[in-house]
Amino acid sequence: MVRREYVQRSVFEVLLPDGDKLWDPALRRIDEVLADETLLDLVADALGRRRPMSRLRGRLGTPAEVVLRMLVLKHLYDWSFDECEREVRGSLVYRVFCRIDCERVPDAKTLIRLAQLLGPGVLKGIVERLVALARERKVIRGFRLRVDTTVVETNIHYPTDSTLLADGVRVLTRTLKRLRHEVSAGGIQVRDRTRSVGRRVFEIAQRSRTATVRSGSAVRERAKARMKQLYQALMALTRAAVRQAETAAQHVAAGSARGIGLAQIHVEALAQALRDTGGLVHRVLAQTRARILKGDTHYPDKLLSLFEPHTEAIRKGKAAKPTEFGKLVKLQEAEGQFITDWEVCATRVADGDLWVPALERHASLFSRPPRLAVADAGFASGENERAATDRGVRRVVLPKRGRLSPARRAHQRQRWFRRALRWRTGCEGRISVVKRRHGLRRCRYRGLAGMERWVGLGVIANNLCVLGRAGPGKR
Repeated sequence: MVRREYVQRSVFEVLLPDGDKLWDPALRRIDEVLADETLLDLVADALGRRRPMSRLRGRLGTPAEVVLRMLVLKHLYDWSFDECEREVRGSLVYRVFCRIDCERVPDAKTLIRLAQLLGPGVLKGIVERLVALARERKVIRGFRLRVDTTVVETNIHYPTDSTLLADGVRVLTRTLKRLRHEVSAGGIQVRDRTRSVGRRVFEIAQRSRTATVRSGSAVRERAKARMKQLYQALMALTRAAVRQAETAAQHVAAGSARGIGLAQIHVEALAQALRDTGGLVHRVLAQTRARILKGDTHYPDKLLSLFEPHTEAIRKGKAAKPTEFGKLVKLQEAEGQFITDWEVCATRVADGDLWVPALERHASLFSRPPRLAVADAGFASGENERAATDRGVRRVVLPKRGRLSPARRAHQRQRWFRRALRWRTGCEGRISVVKRRHGLRRCRYRGLAGMERWVGLGVIANNLCVLGRAGPGKR
């Protein structure tokens, strides 16, 4: 059963009459912001949709207020779930902040399950409410808008064809062993090929170091020929593992391999996992065959991870990291470094395609267009400038690249234009802050839904920090 909050006397009132002096001032102001009933309603409704009768039946669950505040605390300090549980359990201040007091602290597994119930719609609703609260406190007014994109990396290793094939063999073999343990009727044959695969992957990595431009041509050609042989052997081992997995899944579907009682549910789930993983490994085999045997290095829809198949290779032109593996994320801000909206792009899109949706989103949040809208050169186009002007934006700052006409050069040299460009660079600083402080450098949650939840909670943590620094404001 869903509860909104605990009803009891505060532990501070019992043990520490002057415990308010232990609070950090910013954390105290964040606590006041989170006391908003609308925020609590959003989380309570999300928890109530977990099961059809969650609002009326079942044992009492973790209150919605505790879930919201513990997740905020976790992303505020970039903790893991285990660290969040440990820190809250050992601190009186955090216990009071999370409204736990003398109750039991939810363990990490409970918090993981409850966090998965907060989808993008709930998190965007929380951000919208924080925007309304920031407007009430005069932290933001909606007169300015700046937009930028960044890449949030998925939690994967550097993808190579050999390591992806090794991952496929390892996961298929591990799942087959679990299936064999669960099945009672009809034996599942499992041959472990992970050692053979590991030896070939290791030799491929060794040979690749000599197949560079620094080596002589003869040495390089011999290394490439040997690597081709190793890849062919590795692909043969992988295909054998896939055939073994497909045979086991067919046995389960035909009923020749079954579990006893409720174990059959687990058996069917494992068979489905074999089919899903086998499909991904087939994609890896196809792209490896195209690159190694046919020399096609521009294979479309390349799979970069078996565990995060939505991962994309994105090049943003960074010298330190030319290629990033993750998802493109759009962030838009108003005044005061307050992020008013975010979006995880399902596929890689050009920055310019995100300009008009950002303007429309800003207008829906503030019921008016911004007076100033600014972005970097990736958003610049005549069509985007006209779209902003048609929507009522007074000053549009989209610097163009390349050779400029005299009129355009004079336009971009105006004082207000250059001042707006200087304000736009704050986007880079805000992106750096949310990556370092709130963990947006690398997503630790799984799947595309996990990426959206990770980015949304990081944005909420950033906005609460801004409100905590700003104070109560003028009423």
